[in-house]
Amino acid sequence: MLCVNVELKDRRYPIYIGAGLLSDKSRYPLKSGDKVMIVTNPTVAQHYLAQVTETLEEIGCSVDSVLLADGEKYKTLDSLNLIFTALLKANHGRDTTIIALGGGVIGDVAGYAAASYQRGVRFIQIPTTLLAQVDSSVGGKTAVNHELGKNMIGAFYQPCTVIIDTLTLSTLPKREVNAGLAEVIKYGIILDAEFFVWLEQHIDQLVVLAPEALQKCIARCCQIKANVVARDETEKGDRALLNLGHTFGHAIETHLGYGNWLHGEAIAAGMLMAAVLSEQLGDLSLEDVARIEKLLARANLPTISPDSMQAEDYLPYMMRDKKVLAGKLRLVLLKKLGQAYVASDTDKTLVLDAIRRCSQVD
Repeated sequence: MLCVNVELKDRRYPIYIGAGLLSDKSRYPLKSGDKVMIVTNPTVAQHYLAQVTETLEEIGCSVDSVLLADGEKYKTLDSLNLIFTALLKANHGRDTTIIALGGGVIGDVAGYAAASYQRGVRFIQIPTTLLAQVDSSVGGKTAVNHELGKNMIGAFYQPCTVIIDTLTLSTLPKREVNAGLAEVIKYGIILDAEFFVWLEQHIDQLVVLAPEALQKCIARCCQIKANVVARDETEKGDRALLNLGHTFGHAIETHLGYGNWLHGEAIAAGMLMAAVLSEQLGDLSLEDVARIEKLLARANLPTISPDSMQAEDYLPYMMRDKKVLAGKLRLVLLKKLGQAYVASDTDKTLVLDAIRRCSQVD
């Protein structure tokens, strides 16, 4: 087992990474008599809800659960309200603990419920998808979607513990594994050129979930994100770099309808658009653009825009991005591999040209 600590100004919390941790009572910061609400979905519940419930009951906890519908399109205020209703009906107070058992959608919605219920209760992240394990479960971003934009309603609210059981990935569809690798590759592109080289050497092992490479990869991603969050918890500076490709990718997700492209798939296409734009601006080399494209392709990820989207379809969504300030588009771009920056008021003509270069339709 490995442990990465997220060190914040006034508190810290651990991220435990290893095989079989769902049944390890010592990893849960709970005691006999504690009340717990597990938030999950039917897909995850059939594999892991009984196991987690049994572990918590062995500790002596009183355990309730609520199941949300499975999928990004259910990351809504309605789902949030289902959690509140379940908590109230079971008489959960301010001393309860919410456990998010699932992927990024469950983590985001359950985390926002924890931030909001009775003005804030403790919560634990147990991510069961690769994307959630390397990215969304760490750092305290919680949110639900709006039909006009992704993650527009939410809060920064940190978990007290993250428990990553790598065995949960054995039941993950291959498409979901690949989507998670997009966020893995992102870390190498933006902040760690050596890690990018390591990924070029080990991506085939990660695609098939080779245990040793997988655990090392997850730990490295969590450490990179923990370091960034420690410097900038509420995204006033460096943390924005973690959004490489997301402004483009969120436009894809919103335009197509949430869930038609997985988050990681949209981010992969968006990262290549950002890389192409960086090359157009005279920073990133064509060779490095090609390396990024090749690595994404080896992870079975899309590198082109959906064929149903024109370049002009992107801008309305991009202008509603949370990084927009004073009506000016701000994008995460690259000086070189491992060195990202936030560009302000990028020429929209160049943005459209970059999208077209990554397009099936233009």
